[in-house]
Amino acid sequence: MKWRTALAATALAGVAALGGFGLYAYRSALPAIAAAERPAADAATIEKGRVLAAAGYCATCHTAKGGQPFAGNYPMVTGFGTIYASNITPDPETGIGTWSPAAFRRAMHDGVARDGSHLFPAFPFDHFTKMTDEDVDAIYAYLMARVAPVKQVTKANELPFPFNLRILQAGWKLLFVDFGRYRPDPARSEQWNRGAYLAEGVAHCGACHTPRNPLGAEKKGERFAGADIDNWTAPALTAANPSAVPWSAASFTRYLETGAGVYHGVAAGPMGPVHVGLRELPKSDIEAIGAYLGAALSVAPADPAKIPAVAASLAAGRPDPAYRRDRGERLYLTACASCHYNSEKVVAGRPELGINASARLPDPTNLIHVILDGIGARDGTSGIVMPAFRHALSNDDIAAVAGYLREKRAGLAPWPDLATTVGRVRAEAAGH
Repeated sequence: MKWRTALAATALAGVAALGGFGLYAYRSALPAIAAAERPAADAATIEKGRVLAAAGYCATCHTAKGGQPFAGNYPMVTGFGTIYASNITPDPETGIGTWSPAAFRRAMHDGVARDGSHLFPAFPFDHFTKMTDEDVDAIYAYLMARVAPVKQVTKANELPFPFNLRILQAGWKLLFVDFGRYRPDPARSEQWNRGAYLAEGVAHCGACHTPRNPLGAEKKGERFAGADIDNWTAPALTAANPSAVPWSAASFTRYLETGAGVYHGVAAGPMGPVHVGLRELPKSDIEAIGAYLGAALSVAPADPAKIPAVAASLAAGRPDPAYRRDRGERLYLTACASCHYNSEKVVAGRPELGINASARLPDPTNLIHVILDGIGARDGTSGIVMPAFRHALSNDDIAAVAGYLREKRAGLAPWPDLATTVGRVRAEAAGH
């Protein structure tokens, strides 16, 4: 009798818990509206929305390769399966053309679609929740007024059970998301707070630069500690960053504004679209993000001319009259040195590869990507074009060049099994 009573009580508790979670997770659908019912927006608001949408690189994630802007179906490959970005054009049937400002705001702030379904956190609502209503409404105004409607059905996500159950996202939010608008830190400057608002909100820097736990949530105790993203490495934006020359507020600002740093390399891979979007912001906003990231780094500024790694890399790049060079150095001189030659000081636009961040990371993936596929106008770095060597150099050749840069120029321990890593990256990046 006691066992039956205990089992009954446990069952009732389970039912109550499920019922409570169901009540917590339930979100009602919001009414659809016609185009004529959308609130009017002035030109300044629409332009503000365009700039914010660019700073959040909305088109990057909501545009499939070769597809129409914002029409969705960009595949986001996660550890749980592939999620296809939705169509956010104002098409009334397959896009968000029937969404009201309130529905759009709920999606951005709470991660809930107009029909009441929970959105997967591949959409970074955990960052957008920090944005003001005014800024979210401006993005809505831009999408509805300036983006062409495209009739394109979003593909079904490829997620196995139970990860395909949207209701479970309510539990994920309960565990991992701090909802609410950004609250300024009164102990910080107005510029710092503006940078924090942009970096933590619309620009969602932590979505790429913060490692994630087994359930895909950012590790709050390791903010900006670096992470793997789209087969690239997003380096740490903390004192753990391996750059030979410490980043500063000024160098962050220059990098975000131009896509290149004198001592830190060029924006490439997933960072290319970020720079392209952020450069639409006013200069004061880019400087604010730079100030915020510079403070997060917590490293004292240094004179690059007095840093031993810089002097060593410059010295290693000087011509050797005896021509005693290994294979990697000979290949480097043939393929790279005509552009990457610095004699006495590092020159802007001519990256010194021994101190470049990609040569100093624990993983060679970023460097290999750039050697294989180069850097072009698609990365948004004005005036800098690097050719691709995918079809000119073998895996062993690229491994030799990377090994030379790592060991002889950066003066760091060699990366193991480089040729195999080059082969993997070559296969992963084929056709991208």
